[in-house]
Amino acid sequence: MTLTRAVLCSCLTVFLVSCSDKPRPVASLGDAYVGPATLNLRRELALKSPIAATVKHGDKLSIVEYRHRLVKVRTAQGAEGWTDTRQLLSPEQMTALRDMALNASRSQSQGQATVFEPLNMHTEPSRTSPSFGVVPENGKVDVIGHKLTPRVQHDEASMSAPVKPAVIRKPKPKASQTRIAPPPRPPAPKLPQNWVALSVPKPEPDPPTTPAAPPLPAPLPVEVPMDDWNLVRTQDGKVGWVLTRPLSMAIPDEVAQYAEGHRITSYFPLGQVHDDDLSKNNWLWTTITKGGQPYEFDSFRVFVWSLRHHRYETAYIERNIVGHYPVQVINAGSLPSFSVVVEGVDGHLYRKTYSFDSYRIHLVNRELYDPASKTNPPKLASNGSQSEPLPAKESWYAKLKDRVHRFFR
Repeated sequence: MTLTRAVLCSCLTVFLVSCSDKPRPVASLGDAYVGPATLNLRRELALKSPIAATVKHGDKLSIVEYRHRLVKVRTAQGAEGWTDTRQLLSPEQMTALRDMALNASRSQSQGQATVFEPLNMHTEPSRTSPSFGVVPENGKVDVIGHKLTPRVQHDEASMSAPVKPAVIRKPKPKASQTRIAPPPRPPAPKLPQNWVALSVPKPEPDPPTTPAAPPLPAPLPVEVPMDDWNLVRTQDGKVGWVLTRPLSMAIPDEVAQYAEGHRITSYFPLGQVHDDDLSKNNWLWTTITKGGQPYEFDSFRVFVWSLRHHRYETAYIERNIVGHYPVQVINAGSLPSFSVVVEGVDGHLYRKTYSFDSYRIHLVNRELYDPASKTNPPKLASNGSQSEPLPAKESWYAKLKDRVHRFFR
């Protein structure tokens, strides 16, 4: 009896499940992740249809159906709704976004910037990419990287529908029709009597000489508008791309006044100077004359606080260079050092390392730079391995001449 009851209960359970009115869930076509900070899923294709569910950035969704540029997705809780494919990220894009955030957390900041207006953070340096966060007005961010991209880009969806195989249709058989024979051809016309004279070719007249047309002017090159983007890190650890225009480097105004209209792209403190009751930092900054360039700066400058004049003065400056991120500074001990990456005359990238000794800047190393090894620290004077020999010690006459020059300056 016990076995019979168990079999009956199992059959009854299967019968009740099969009689359920709830449809079976559709099989998933793939996975996707939410791009924006918040995303509303609609029950129908219309934009005014009710909201089925609200998901957040990074939530995993299952793709159920494609309809042109719209896609139907299912949340982890089982809710289904429609959204635009441009608001979704593929698993590869989500992995790249996480790797970018991990690398940015290990990179040295190129300076802190202030945001003049609320600024959207994008997953990629593109206006059409999903925005997953907003930097508030007067917010502080750390600048990590820079990239130049065209303003108008190809409008490609983040998640594309799978390509369906082409359907080969067989031609339909034509219905048999009764064909009517065409009428007989008319007789051919007779040849004219002077057909022999007409067959002789006549000499062709010389073509009239026309002056050669002037060559058409070459078409002017079409300038593609470009946008400057910065990779930034917020105070709570979020990493994303923002437009460079609303950012302003938060270097003190008493130093920023010497920018001469150029844009400051990075800045670093180089130790402190005590002037009676005041404590002032020495500064290194990089600037660029005009935006929209594939590099980050065209000059760098070192400011020191003068104990004699009680103001900032230029200790070292280099102009007309092509510099790239990252600029690295090590304030180790009493001898700070910094390095910049510049392009040489041969087109290769070089990392030049300088030591900062009070008012003097010395080049201590110059080596080829590999962009793939951005996390490697520069070789400083204390490492003992330089690709170029260190400058020889100055004679007493050169030291005296330099002191006299500084005094009169």
